Amino acid sequence: MAVAFRDALAQLLKARFPVLYIESFEEQRVIAEVSAVARDATLVRTPRAVWTWSVTTGLVQPDGTARKGTTEPADALDAALRIDEPSLLVFKDLHPAHGGADRPGNAGVVRRLRDLAAAFKAGPVPRTLLLVSPVLQIPPELEKDVTIVDFPLPTEAEIRQVLDAIIAANSGSGRIRMALDDLGRERFAKAALGLTLHEAENAFARAMVNDGVLDAHDLSVVHEEKRQTVRKSGLLEFVDAAVDLADVGGLENLKRWLAKRDGSWLAEAAAYGLPAPRGVLITGVPGCGKSLTAKAVSAAWGLPLLRLDVGRVFAGLVGSSEQNMRTAIRTAEATAPCVLWVDEIEKGFADRSGDSGTSARVFGSFLTWMQEKTRPVFVIATANDFERLPPELLRKGRFDEIFFVDLPTRVERASIWRVHLTRRLRNPAVAGDLAVDDALLTELAAFSEGYSGAEIEQAVVAALFDAYAERRPLRRDDLVRALAAMVPLSVTQAERIDAIRSWADTRAVAATAAEDWDLGGRPGAGDGRPGAPPQRGHGGRAVEF
Repeated sequence: MAVAFRDALAQLLKARFPVLYIESFEEQRVIAEVSAVARDATLVRTPRAVWTWSVTTGLVQPDGTARKGTTEPADALDAALRIDEPSLLVFKDLHPAHGGADRPGNAGVVRRLRDLAAAFKAGPVPRTLLLVSPVLQIPPELEKDVTIVDFPLPTEAEIRQVLDAIIAANSGSGRIRMALDDLGRERFAKAALGLTLHEAENAFARAMVNDGVLDAHDLSVVHEEKRQTVRKSGLLEFVDAAVDLADVGGLENLKRWLAKRDGSWLAEAAAYGLPAPRGVLITGVPGCGKSLTAKAVSAAWGLPLLRLDVGRVFAGLVGSSEQNMRTAIRTAEATAPCVLWVDEIEKGFADRSGDSGTSARVFGSFLTWMQEKTRPVFVIATANDFERLPPELLRKGRFDEIFFVDLPTRVERASIWRVHLTRRLRNPAVAGDLAVDDALLTELAAFSEGYSGAEIEQAVVAALFDAYAERRPLRRDDLVRALAAMVPLSVTQAERIDAIRSWADTRAVAATAAEDWDLGGRPGAGDGRPGAPPQRGHGGRAVEF
């Protein structure tokens, strides 16, 4: 348990705050921690006896004896008022009785709580009422009497103790093989951050019985447990990342930058003096791999991928948008280390007229969090429309780097063709005599000059449909015909793409490696499809990583 919580609670007890409120699902952990503080004479001047109450047990004395006739909340509060010894009374799940701002409770219970607060504050004996509930629910009448105390989720050290205990308990059984070194255990403990101790223990136990081996591959089981937490928030989407950086054709400069930051949230990197990376903004031509890169980073780093749908933040009741954003941020930090993907960020935070400044406040809170966050949440934001990007978003400190993704070079196009053809020609009946060799890739890369990665993928799909319609293997002519029938974005949006490149020349780093420019030719350099529009080459600074 963090020392900060114990110190904060000790200060509140010494100052004789009458009513405290802790929002937590971990009742037993809360009771253990507050009991340690209340009974420690070095933390509080006067040690306090710890009482507990629930609707099923009634008021239970420090020796474990339950007082009769105290299962009803009103009766229990009356009994608490009559206690004349230094005490800390922990009431579990009292919120249905006292209600909240949007849910009226029992008027008698609310009145008794106010009486109790006044009596505890003025009385000669130090007494404090501690409300523990999984939801934060305070009626307006009690807002000035109740003090909220933050109870943090388990630390990495606490989770590591649980993991080590489970490993020690099962190492000698012979049924489960442990294949985790010290670094592997650190990764498991960090992966479970954001879970309760009970949830973490369940995840570790499930990982062990999954295949009889506990190794790095079982991290996905821990991520699955986190998925439940994310789904319950309703604002973030847990995305399955089934692709790797090797599945992203080209963009070698960006991939090298990302590869160097793999594992930078671990203790080894912190000891080296490195901070956890903040994130990247990826902008450029639509259909060139920005979203695919976000998914690939998650899989390559072995971190959960959360997608923030800004539209959900602004949905719901009037005035709830700010709270939705805080909830989304809190969920992401509870899931850390993780990758937070904000797709088409310029659309989500576009100017919304007539919202009385709501969008500006929500965007401001998001920017402040990005600037000041300390938890390892790596933000990947993608954008297609640079003109709608707020200037504040581009300031240094929000992102570690801004990358520009242009239409693929000849080398990158060959790589993209290889990825899609190899993936879809695993069945010999589909591949036939078509060999995915350098000669075919070079020819297709030349024919697809000016095409984006998404357009190349659709050309492969269209060619497969043609072959399937005739129930025969895929042929080279099918691919060429699919390309010829497609009008690429570089033709229909030539002026727009030119404007995007002009913007990126001085504001972003090129995602394409310099060697791919030199060896592969720049888009529209005359090596490809006849009639392709002339283009100026890649925008973005040619920085090498």
